Amino acid sequence: MTILASKPMSLSSTRYQPLLLRHPANPILTSKDWPYSINSVFNAGATLLADGSTLLLCRVEDRRGLSHLCAARSLNGVDGWQIDREPTLMPSPNQYPEEIWGIEDPRITFVPELQQYVVTYTSYSRGGPGVSLALTKDFRSFDRYGVIMPPDDKDSALLPRRIDGCWALIHRPMTALGAHMWVSYSPDLRYWGRHRLMLEARRGAWWDANKIGLSPPPIETTRGWLVLYHGVRHTPSGCLYRLGLALFDLENPEKCLLRGDSWIFGPEADYERNGDVNDVVFPCGYTLDKGGDTINLYYGAADCSIALAHGSIRTLLDWLDANGTCERRQGAQGV
Repeated sequence: MTILASKPMSLSSTRYQPLLLRHPANPILTSKDWPYSINSVFNAGATLLADGSTLLLCRVEDRRGLSHLCAARSLNGVDGWQIDREPTLMPSPNQYPEEIWGIEDPRITFVPELQQYVVTYTSYSRGGPGVSLALTKDFRSFDRYGVIMPPDDKDSALLPRRIDGCWALIHRPMTALGAHMWVSYSPDLRYWGRHRLMLEARRGAWWDANKIGLSPPPIETTRGWLVLYHGVRHTPSGCLYRLGLALFDLENPEKCLLRGDSWIFGPEADYERNGDVNDVVFPCGYTLDKGGDTINLYYGAADCSIALAHGSIRTLLDWLDANGTCERRQGAQGV
């Protein structure tokens, strides 16, 4: 792996390049598609099933304001969605008190060693959001582990294989240090430790100043773990959510190799700019084509609908080579 030296700003490295292209059918899922009464649908985890079809595990907000999860399946990942007639995974506050105000924002990781899908999601407790985990083989029955990271914590996903014999979980706790991305390790998916700071939010006027978090699960490439993360910029009119890129070492995921200075995808379309929460693009899931290069990125738009964008893993890595900097230097700039 090659860590690039920091480069001076230039027109060639800062010119805007559309790396993720919106699907013309956007938004691909809205509340009007749902078989039962809801307020909105957004922030879906995604995976390819054994038959090649796409499954989205969607965050669905009911008309009380509380969220649950519901599965939608499609042969082509764009249309013809078959949506579960009832909620797929409901909060169960009697058994899991941390779910009293709903469950949100799932990420899905298929784990070959377990031959199961691991779903991590936000459980909203009286003390704030925490991270919960469940295993499933078919998205119809779930083995729920309950909360694994206490409040205030969210934006989590599991890596698909062990690192030095342990499972690795990326998450975003709110600590005295701020809202940064961390990685933690576990021998059994239940008990977590060896917490390490993974990526810091920058400060000042940066697009990802003060608050960042993992978006979809990391993508394993020959170069490293490719991570799309969201940055939140506070403006006089509210928060602005956009996406950036970073690359981490395959066997030491707390080691950042490259981090892009600018964002690569932000709210531009009307369905992203206007909704229950304006100016938000928030992906929780993706699928890859058989060749492993084309990425289908599923994202919540303005907390009202689910949209789709396409891109190339090779192009994303090339962009990082041209526009990324060594994280050691970047971290110094952020502090």
